[in-house]
Amino acid sequence: MPVNMIVCCKQVPDPEAPPSAFKVVNNKMTLPPDIKPVIGQYEEFALEAALKIKDAAGGKITVIALGNNFVRDVIKKALAVGADELVLLEDGAFEDGDSWAIANALAMAIRKIGAYDIIFCGRQSSDWDAGQVGLGIAELLGIPAVTLARKVQVTDGKVKVERVIPDGYQVVEVAFPVLITVTSELGALRYAALKGIMAAAKKQPIVWKPADIGLEASQVGAVGRRSKLEKLFQPVKKGKCEIIGGETPAEAGANLAVRLKEAKLL
Repeated sequence: MPVNMIVCCKQVPDPEAPPSAFKVVNNKMTLPPDIKPVIGQYEEFALEAALKIKDAAGGKITVIALGNNFVRDVIKKALAVGADELVLLEDGAFEDGDSWAIANALAMAIRKIGAYDIIFCGRQSSDWDAGQVGLGIAELLGIPAVTLARKVQVTDGKVKVERVIPDGYQVVEVAFPVLITVTSELGALRYAALKGIMAAAKKQPIVWKPADIGLEASQVGAVGRRSKLEKLFQPVKKGKCEIIGGETPAEAGANLAVRLKEAKLL
């Protein structure tokens, strides 16, 4: 049975960039231009989950991403590895939204896309790590959600999910439609074949503005937030080193023990 899937992806700053490259200016994170964006790692796991189902059962994968100034070669990676369609919610109005504004816009776009069996999201984003958007979409659409999936299989119109729990995993079975958040245990996204890269280069994404999904500019992005960012800052880390010596290793060890007791660490 072919499965109709939607995968929510996000373009984020490269998580492999050195921490020193990130700067906070006027309550916003800034990066030098040489740090290029990528698709978030958890979104890549979600895309791989959809691709595995497509390999096994057939179907269609629609990738949807929200933001502004997408780098086409980055976001088109989803098409290169096997997604069928790419929808971009791309407009300056979408910038700086909180989890609510993002989930609401994505839910409205998913309603416009229409029929679906499974929505895949990463367990959390690689930049803010909130882990709220996927569950917010499910709540707004009124469908069940299964979190932290490490394996997803489709049989007889139902989805069997192995989800990670602290002391192992549990198996959950749920009917369509459902939203599933995917974790790293599922496995890395496959490499794009040359044929897929060439096909993606020729295919243009569908671009929607807020009005295209039935929203006003005042309902999305920074002005559509329901939470307030009070302060964004980089913590100051201070370190202090004290050398404990002695004439012999035994004496140095005894001196260290005395110092640790004085510091109430022993």
